[in-house]
Amino acid sequence: MNDAQELIPAARPVIGEAEIEAAVRVLRSGLVVQGPEVAAFEAEFSDVVSNRHCVAVNSGTSALHLTLLALGLGPGDEVIVPSFSFAASANAVRLVGADVVFADIEADSFCLDPAAVEAAITPRTAAIMPVHLYGHPAAMDKIMAIAERHGLAVVEDACQAHAAALNGTPVGAFGNAGTFSFYPTKNMHSLEGGMISTGDAEVARTLRLLRNQGMEKRYANEIVGANVRMTDVSAAIGRVQLTQLHGWTEQRIANAAYLSEHISAPNVVTPIVAEGARHIFHQYTVRIRGDRDAAMASLTEAGIGNAVYYPTPIHRLKPYWEPDQKAGRTWDLPETERAAAEVVSLPVHPGLSAEHLERIVSAANALGEQL
Repeated sequence: MNDAQELIPAARPVIGEAEIEAAVRVLRSGLVVQGPEVAAFEAEFSDVVSNRHCVAVNSGTSALHLTLLALGLGPGDEVIVPSFSFAASANAVRLVGADVVFADIEADSFCLDPAAVEAAITPRTAAIMPVHLYGHPAAMDKIMAIAERHGLAVVEDACQAHAAALNGTPVGAFGNAGTFSFYPTKNMHSLEGGMISTGDAEVARTLRLLRNQGMEKRYANEIVGANVRMTDVSAAIGRVQLTQLHGWTEQRIANAAYLSEHISAPNVVTPIVAEGARHIFHQYTVRIRGDRDAAMASLTEAGIGNAVYYPTPIHRLKPYWEPDQKAGRTWDLPETERAAAEVVSLPVHPGLSAEHLERIVSAANALGEQL
């Protein structure tokens, strides 16, 4: 990379003056944990998920974990999960003592394949966990129909998909519950945090107990819980970010449209958006037909940030691979393996300028001659 050439980062978290002022305001108030800012953030985020109950926690992983606990999942149960995801999706299942059953993904959306889900169901199956990967909604109409036929719970991992939708229904408003992450690199953040959406008031109350040592009233513990509360500092930052989410999302969609229209290298396959899907492009993920390592090196040399999400499917990670090997268990996941070998994510964040977009296109199209 030319020393004078600016590196275009793959992600650029936003921490502006408004976020700083919100944090300082809360610190000066003295009400810093599970206070009015958290309650306000929950109420405001509810608008994103069709006015469902919202429960704030300290991370997206905690959101997944507490949701499975609140739905009563545990030892003896199986949960169907895509292997092509971040490990947290499967880790949450293991943390409640349930078994992970991996199912393959669709080639276009990178999300759970409904046919693979149907084939993976056994008498022990208790839930399905679709992951709205990269911000593309999973095929929730088909997945919900499968769940209804078999009497299964559905927990949406929407940690990368704030404001994504399918046929007008936002993710997080389909299943028994939806989970969101506010990690700094997400489309909106609270420095760190998570949110759970549910249409069931009793599940929402159980979640509130679980996040606060099992208490609604101080020292009147009703169940065994944990401390996974969101701080008011995080909630205040999240509230500021939430006011920007719509504009940032529209800019991501516009940036992705520009890239897809102008990237023409035959060995760089641009994202496909399913009919009726609102893809909010947490990541703009292409497939590289050829030497991916060489492609990534070329992009880096051109000053284009890039990354692979995810190079190793969950079923091949040590905590899952070794027990499966000992048990003689294998998984037939050809689309998962193919995606892990081909995907590269390019910058799509709202901080990109027109010049940045042109540089990304130029570097991507140069791969057609280099690979």
